[in-house]
Amino acid sequence: MKLNQIADKAGARKNRLRIGRGIGSGMGKTGGRGGKGQTARTGVRIKGFEGGQMPLHRRLPKRGFRNSPFAVKLNETNIGKVQAAIDAGLIDVGSPVDVAAMVKAGLMRRAKGGVKLLGDGELKSKVAFAVYGASKSAVAAVEKAGGSVKILAAPKEVDAEPKGKNKRMALEAAKGGDKGGKPKAGKAKAEAAEGEPKAE
Repeated sequence: MKLNQIADKAGARKNRLRIGRGIGSGMGKTGGRGGKGQTARTGVRIKGFEGGQMPLHRRLPKRGFRNSPFAVKLNETNIGKVQAAIDAGLIDVGSPVDVAAMVKAGLMRRAKGGVKLLGDGELKSKVAFAVYGASKSAVAAVEKAGGSVKILAAPKEVDAEPKGKNKRMALEAAKGGDKGGKPKAGKAKAEAAEGEPKAE
């Protein structure tokens, strides 16, 4: 066999569809771009444009809150991977194992906001962890092996009393009033109808 005799399997290489070669070609005339105007050109940025009137995404009221810009970005690793790194001699169990030690061992690329320890796998070594967070199963596995887990994340603060809407609802519930605060129209009409004398 010679180099010029080597070929791909039949059907592996297909010819490019040559668009714009007449209406009988299947992708001819406008070549898949539709009619004239802005959409027939490259670089079009129409998206939600509604001819100048206030677009729908600006007319609708905005509700809710997303925590994604403020969320702490964490690494996640299992105790099984930590044990494998210990067996390979990449982690020294004589000193506390934190995110810096895990990065040095190659368990993650960068420290980010910390590391959360998960409980998948088996831990045989006695290790003192200092991590941002840990699952209940991971803590149980570490303590079973004789180690300890120090949580670096600040504990969540619980409000002593409700605030905002929850506070108003709690006050209304204490007074014995309805949650809505306003009497229903149907009930008020029914009470008014009962008070009026019936026409004979």
